Amino acid sequence: MASFRDRDDAAAQLAEALAEYREQRPLVLAVPRGGVPMGRALADALEGDLDVVLVHKVGSPHQPELAIGAVDEHGHVVLDALARELGVPAAAAQAIAEREAEGLRARRAALGVPPADPAGRVVIIVDDGIATGATVMAAIRTVRRGRPQRVVVATPVAPPEALHRLEREADDVVSLLVPDDFHAVGQYYDDFSPVSDEEVAAALAPRTQ
Repeated sequence: MASFRDRDDAAAQLAEALAEYREQRPLVLAVPRGGVPMGRALADALEGDLDVVLVHKVGSPHQPELAIGAVDEHGHVVLDALARELGVPAAAAQAIAEREAEGLRARRAALGVPPADPAGRVVIIVDDGIATGATVMAAIRTVRRGRPQRVVVATPVAPPEALHRLEREADDVVSLLVPDDFHAVGQYYDDFSPVSDEEVAAALAPRTQ
């Protein structure tokens, strides 16, 4: 049985769990695409600012849908232990990562704004669910280079093993659900419809005072 009606419901519950950060004007960095509408809701509820953190999975050379790591828009790569287990050569993984990074840089250019500066701020990285944690791990390391005051990871659902990895990198990790029998993020939502480019654009549009 699903635990969240949709992303709005999950975001509302996350906002309650993160209420301690409301007075700190956090910078909410959403993982596209599913995390962006949730990030908008969180930024509004916590009286913070919203941007995206651009990271993308690195797929196996022979099975592209199988994530073996992640890369950020600056080209920094985080590989999972799975890459070693599969015997993926480092050069092959790097070549795939560089192609993905080019796409991320193009996406940033299309947004028309530079990445938000995390220096000295509480940064909340949000996604609509975490499976392996590789993408969010890359996001954490990207944000750390900007010298934030604190890095928080927030998600509605993630398996225990992924959270354990992230807890070693982030200052705080908040997951509303930590199921031992995790299979896929979508199983915990009644409505897990794809997020459109229009929804992303609307979420990122400047708020009027």
